[in-house]
Amino acid sequence: MTDFDSARPTPACPAVSQAAKNIRWLLDEFLGTVGGVADAVVVSSDGLLLADSRAGVRSDELSAIVSALTSLAAGVARVLEYGGVRQTMVTMDEGHLVVMAISDGSCLGVYATLSCELGVLAYQMALLVERAGHALTPQVRSELHRAMAVR
Repeated sequence: MTDFDSARPTPACPAVSQAAKNIRWLLDEFLGTVGGVADAVVVSSDGLLLADSRAGVRSDELSAIVSALTSLAAGVARVLEYGGVRQTMVTMDEGHLVVMAISDGSCLGVYATLSCELGVLAYQMALLVERAGHALTPQVRSELHRAMAVR
């Protein structure tokens, strides 16, 4: 059981709203829908981990990498003057890291195996970004950050 699943708040596991729980549910649903996805995180615009999938063994590391990659890509976009960054992808020997912007400045980072269909991954990520963008209000971001900080 995680802090998101707790029925009763404790000092170590603060209560979160249903809207905050929905973000976690969306990530878990995404993980179950798209074959080859190993892990997914939602990272705030200032680099804080807001939510991770239940598979999140390396969530802190992945969120730091996603934050740094997002910053680097934004710098490239500024220098090249091609507008904002919508998606960043790094392909490695054993998998892909794909990062998509969420409307509030947060981003979704997904690590997937090489066997993952990239077209399906990008489509499902776009759907998740749209749904999460509507749900990530300032209050929900604050709740998620507090819940992740006490894990």
